[in-house]
Amino acid sequence: MRPFVRGDIDGFFGLALDNLVQLLLIDALGRFVLGFPPEILYGRILPAVAVSLLVGNLYYARQALKLAEATGRTDVCALPYGINTVSLFGHAFLVMLPAKLVAEAAGHPDPARIAWQAGLLATVGSGLIETGGAFVAERVRRATPRAALLATLAGIALTFISLGFLFRTYARPVVGLTTLAIVILTYFGRVRFRGGVPGGLVAVMLGTLLAWLTGIAPVGEAPAGVGWRLPIPVLGDLVAGLRGGLLLPYLSVIIPMGLFNVMGSLQNIESAEAAGDGYETRPSLLVNGIGTLAAALFGSPYPTTIYIGHPGWKALGARAGYSTLNGAFVTVVCLTGTLAYISWAVPIDAGMAIVLWIGMVITAQAFQATPRAHAPAVVVGLLPGVGAWGALLAKNGPNRASSSARCSSPPRPRASSSGASPPRPSGASWPPSSRGWG
Repeated sequence: MRPFVRGDIDGFFGLALDNLVQLLLIDALGRFVLGFPPEILYGRILPAVAVSLLVGNLYYARQALKLAEATGRTDVCALPYGINTVSLFGHAFLVMLPAKLVAEAAGHPDPARIAWQAGLLATVGSGLIETGGAFVAERVRRATPRAALLATLAGIALTFISLGFLFRTYARPVVGLTTLAIVILTYFGRVRFRGGVPGGLVAVMLGTLLAWLTGIAPVGEAPAGVGWRLPIPVLGDLVAGLRGGLLLPYLSVIIPMGLFNVMGSLQNIESAEAAGDGYETRPSLLVNGIGTLAAALFGSPYPTTIYIGHPGWKALGARAGYSTLNGAFVTVVCLTGTLAYISWAVPIDAGMAIVLWIGMVITAQAFQATPRAHAPAVVVGLLPGVGAWGALLAKNGPNRASSSARCSSPPRPRASSSGASPPRPSGASWPPSSRGWG
């Protein structure tokens, strides 16, 4: 089998677009939610992402070539590989953001670095679970009901992933509803564009065009001073995070996500075998775990995973080359600072329909991939995520109102010369509350 064939180009566009959306999410969440400075986001996280994806993509391409050589076949497709979307949101909203808020409440001078260190430790934990799971994955899968693993993450996907982007879709309907319609038509309705152009690529390109025409883009000022950033180990921050006690408080998030990643990767290997490409389970899962550990070692708080969709890439004609091309593409984008320009030109609104679809699929999978009799257990598993999201809204609502009132309140009038206190405005607290964001 040749290292590159025509179908690898089609497969590359689909896989690279998927990874590009993850990179744009990392950039948006890092800047606007977690408040990472450029030296962490562009100098540490993105170069580490490049290392982690290059390790896996090159290995799985080589693995496919070796399988083709051993079997004498020319239709072997490499396992798709990239950033774990579920863990991306989980680590951002359930590990790093709470760690940042705790650090801010404690008066720490650099809460963003504390959040980053917590994410690094969470990724180390996920990588260790993935590596160890390579030896016991089958046994764990038989012992754990699927509803127990899928339902809780479906609750996170439904609320923290999907609902926020759903509201944003209707807030900016020209971009949001147009791209969502394309995604649903192509991913759910199986409608194909002429020339085999991926529907996700069409959605992002059209969304970007509409964003520029409607004034949503560009996002902020044009980036300046962005250049080459080489990956550097961050052992000092890992040790500082351990000494700061940033691991134990988030084990309740790290363990189930790590186990879910192992199970998901195992199921995707089985899916590849059903499509005719039988890869060995242990080395495939080991490399996935090594990729995640490499991410944490060089500064990325986001684990990697074996992607779902191997039969789809194979049907497009992709073989081994699409995996190599994807690794090279991500490396160039992350190490050269190109992502800063892409995120400036391509707003998150252009790609949020794909993320919304991912959240919908994860939620649907919790019901589709479990026995019908276990549906009540799935519903029970959804409730904590829904409750947590509702509690977050209930907490942040008054705090946002308090912050707005404080910023817009007029100066307090001075007492009159007679010593009488000035009248208080009706319906308002006086003085304005000093509480800020929760």
